[in-house]
Amino acid sequence: MTDTPVRPDAPTDRQRVREQRPLSELAAEIPDTPRKRKVGPRARRILKHVLLIGFGLVMLYPLLWMLSSSFKPNEIIFREPGLIPTELDLTNYSQGWFALLHPFHHYLLNSAIVVLGSVLGNLISCSMAAYAFARLKFRGRPLWFAIMLMTIMLPIHVIIVPQYILFSSLEWINTFLPLIVPKLLATDAFFIFLMVQFFRGLPKELDEAARLDGCGHGRIFLRIMLPLSLPALATTAIFTFIWTWNDFFSQLIFLTDPEMYTVPIALRTFIDSTSASSWGPLFAMSIVSLVPIFFIFLFGQKYLVKGIATTGIK
Repeated sequence: MTDTPVRPDAPTDRQRVREQRPLSELAAEIPDTPRKRKVGPRARRILKHVLLIGFGLVMLYPLLWMLSSSFKPNEIIFREPGLIPTELDLTNYSQGWFALLHPFHHYLLNSAIVVLGSVLGNLISCSMAAYAFARLKFRGRPLWFAIMLMTIMLPIHVIIVPQYILFSSLEWINTFLPLIVPKLLATDAFFIFLMVQFFRGLPKELDEAARLDGCGHGRIFLRIMLPLSLPALATTAIFTFIWTWNDFFSQLIFLTDPEMYTVPIALRTFIDSTSASSWGPLFAMSIVSLVPIFFIFLFGQKYLVKGIATTGIK
C-alpha cells in the first residue's frame, strides 16, 4: 500500500480537537479587552442639567448678592459678602423709598409714562412701516429697506447731538416728548425688520381673499395682519419695555430737572444725595426697580419665545 499524500493546508490533529471543543471554552481563551462604556441618554441629560444649573447660578450670583445685601445693615454689607445674611434689616426699603427729593414711587410713575408711550409708539409705527415694506409695492422699496437696516449700525452717541439740538429748538428738553415722540416715527429699525420677516411668512392668499371681499390695505392691516402677528407684537412690546425701563443715557441727556427723573437716573442720584455709605437703601430700591421687568418677562416669555422662533420661518 502506498501512503496517501498529505495536503499542506490540511488541518492537524490538534486543530481538529480544538474545533470540536465547545464555544464557551474557546471564548474563555480570548484575552479580555477593555470596553468603552457608553454614557446613556439619562446620564447625559443629568450632566447637561447640572452644567446649566451651575452656569445659571454663576450668572445670577450678582443679583442674588444684591438681594441679600438689601436686607443687611450698611456696616456689614461688604464685611460679610455671603448670600445668607446673619441679620435682617428691613429699614433699607423704608429709608430708600424716602431718601431722595421725592418718594420713589414718583420716579416709578415717570418711568411708567415713558415706557408706556414708547411701547405704544413702537407697536403702532413699526407695525405700519413693516406692513409697507412687506406688502406694498412702491418705487425704491429695496433701497429704503436697506437704508432702514443701515440705521441699526448707527450708535446712539452719533445721533444724540443733533437730536438734542433739534429738541432744544422745539423746547422739549425736561419733558418726556424727546423719549416718546421718536417712537411714533418708527425709529427702531430692529423691530421693523422683526415684523417685516414675520409678515413675509404669512400667506399672501389671505390678502388676495380680503381684496376680493372689498377690503383695502387699512382693513387688511387691522383685521388680518395684526391679529395674526400677535407673537411679533408681543416680542416688540417686551423688548421695548425692558430697553426703555433700563435706558440711562438718553434719559440723562434730556431730563435734567429732578422733577422729571426716571428710575435709572434716580438710582444714580442715590450716591450723590446719601453719600457712598448708604448702599443698603440703594440696593433695596434697585430690587424694587427690577420687579416690573421680572413680571413682564415672567408673563410674556411664552410670546417672546414664540415670536423669535416663528420670525422668518415660511
